[in-house]
Amino acid sequence: MKKNDLCVITVHGYTAEGMGVGRTDDGMAVFVPGAARGDRLEVLLVKVLKTYAFGKIQTILEPSPYRAEADCPHFGKCGGCDFRHLSYEEELWLKARRVHDAMTRIGGFDLPVPPITGSPDTDRYRNKGQFPVGRGPEGTVYGFFRSRSHQLIPLTDCKLQSAESCALAAAVCRWADEAGVAPYDEETHAGILRHIYVRQGRAGLHLTLVVRKDRLPREERLVELCREAVPALCGMVVNVNPDRGNRVLGPACRTLWGDGRLEDDLMGNTYRLSPLSFYQVNHAQTENLYACAAAWAAPDGDTEALDLYCGVGTITLTLAGHCKTVMGVEIVPAAIEDAKENAARNGIENARFLCADAGQAAAKLAEEGFRPGVIVVDPPRKGLDEAAVKALCGMAPRRIVYVSCDCASLARDAKMLFEQGGYKPTRVQAFDMFPRTANVETVALLER
Repeated sequence: MKKNDLCVITVHGYTAEGMGVGRTDDGMAVFVPGAARGDRLEVLLVKVLKTYAFGKIQTILEPSPYRAEADCPHFGKCGGCDFRHLSYEEELWLKARRVHDAMTRIGGFDLPVPPITGSPDTDRYRNKGQFPVGRGPEGTVYGFFRSRSHQLIPLTDCKLQSAESCALAAAVCRWADEAGVAPYDEETHAGILRHIYVRQGRAGLHLTLVVRKDRLPREERLVELCREAVPALCGMVVNVNPDRGNRVLGPACRTLWGDGRLEDDLMGNTYRLSPLSFYQVNHAQTENLYACAAAWAAPDGDTEALDLYCGVGTITLTLAGHCKTVMGVEIVPAAIEDAKENAARNGIENARFLCADAGQAAAKLAEEGFRPGVIVVDPPRKGLDEAAVKALCGMAPRRIVYVSCDCASLARDAKMLFEQGGYKPTRVQAFDMFPRTANVETVALLER
């Protein structure tokens, strides 16, 4: 087989990224975006390697019973969604299978994975949108990048975002055209407006403009247009990112109008969130996820607990009502300030917070003799580093609760925790935090 050959395959499964997998007559694996398990396809090979190939669908000869009609005109172009061609039941099946395969093949654990917890909503569930901007034929446009590129696909709506978020983005684009504010150009490092960043909570919507330079023309007009578009707007912030690169947010924020932070309720507590602070994007599913993590942590009134990668303290403060003391550790200073204020706002006095790298903090706490009964970790996609694994084992908690947005790094870290500290996963639960995308959230309980 060679590039541009046509072949016929039947799709029998999915990759971790959600591509369909089938085999040619001579046994070569072919990975195909937009395919469904059970499809019989004519495929054009676009890249052929020694033992596998990548292809794209030429003809659907026999459609899978799990295939659905895509309900978004941007699907397949914009990089936001992966699974609008599948029924939701099939999407849940493949995500549960992905978690099971990771724990088995990467971690080496023969552990049953119960049915995944589906999201209460599959559309309009995101409380956060980060829209890059660009120049279109008729002016400034917002959208998302095409998958694996920085080619902007302009949008007028996104089925994952709220209608109000898209209305705010459109209002900002109108202001940019009126004020002569050019979109940022990555190649030339020219232009001003980089991203439109919208969050939504109980108090309304909060808008952050990510710009290359701080001072903007006609700021009063910007506020006027945005408040007209979304009366529930509660605050506007300017975030300055003068650097080249893919990082969206810069370190400095200036409140332009209203409240500089967003307020929301979660798990019975009230939180204030700065634009730089992490917060889960699917509110209803987050409550399911955190309820599971707290139940599995199962601290009693005499337990000391540690929450690494604590963000604004959502899990920390959830644990506080069930244990003697709890410490949250987070490297982002704005998030730690939010966490301290959130504890005070909710009358929680047995939680304290440390601004530090999680792995380094864990190692230092272990050296100081800190021995929490339970440790909760919610690391970024890359997972734990070796220093953090060593420190967790050195503190010798009774149990570790691991919240993960990448089941592959979870499985790898669980294997290290087992080999170095004897911590074996005894329960795993997957949550569909991000419907229509390839991402899946997982909670694992590890016990000695």
